[in-house]
Amino acid sequence: MNKTKILMLIAVFSALYFVLRMIPTFPMIGVSGGSFALADVLASLYGLILGPFIGCLSIIIGTFLAIAAGKPIIFMGFDFLPALINALIVGLIIKKRTALPIGLNALLFALFLLHPYTAITVSIKFFNFKTQFFFPWLHLIAFIILIFQFKLKIADWLNKSLKAKVAAVSILTLIGTMAQHLTGGLLWETIYGSFMNKAPEVFKSVLWPAVFWVYPFERIFIVIIATIIGVPLLRVKKELINNV
Repeated sequence: MNKTKILMLIAVFSALYFVLRMIPTFPMIGVSGGSFALADVLASLYGLILGPFIGCLSIIIGTFLAIAAGKPIIFMGFDFLPALINALIVGLIIKKRTALPIGLNALLFALFLLHPYTAITVSIKFFNFKTQFFFPWLHLIAFIILIFQFKLKIADWLNKSLKAKVAAVSILTLIGTMAQHLTGGLLWETIYGSFMNKAPEVFKSVLWPAVFWVYPFERIFIVIIATIIGVPLLRVKKELINNV
């Protein structure tokens, strides 16, 4: 692919990411005035369609364009990082790289579990029954799927039947969006916890338990919308973005 086509793709997809970055979706718990953006549905697709280099660069440019247009800075200028990790991991899977996406996801998971502000378990009450539940259960499922998807050759399903394409896009989006959530969680508890001198107990006993009930629905919503958008995009990938 020549440089002109690469620059054209970066310009077009950066602009698209910028536009959707300006559209809010779910509010961010514990961040006054903060919200997730509709652009979150694109992060995995950028890795899948554009590859790790163009996908990540488009996300960086689109994020800073949104900031320049007035989108509030949430993570001290590192606002691009969660989506970038998403696109990077998915893009590396598409490139048939095994060790890098697994190693990166494992590192994020370990850092999250070891962070002093992380609630590894949260207290759940069903009627009169109260128990402790593993907070990052969906992250663990996504990580296990990440490991085994190489044996199943999920990336190859993108070139098969419609059902296979739907399954592949859904699985890859789940892997990517959960890695994105880990990254965002680490930034959130570090910046709004450690740097702003909030007590770890506030996160462990109040904020993370609130997130526990919300994040699976947020991530499943992203997977569904990304799959609806992503499967048709696979038809134009070969024509526009092949061999990126």
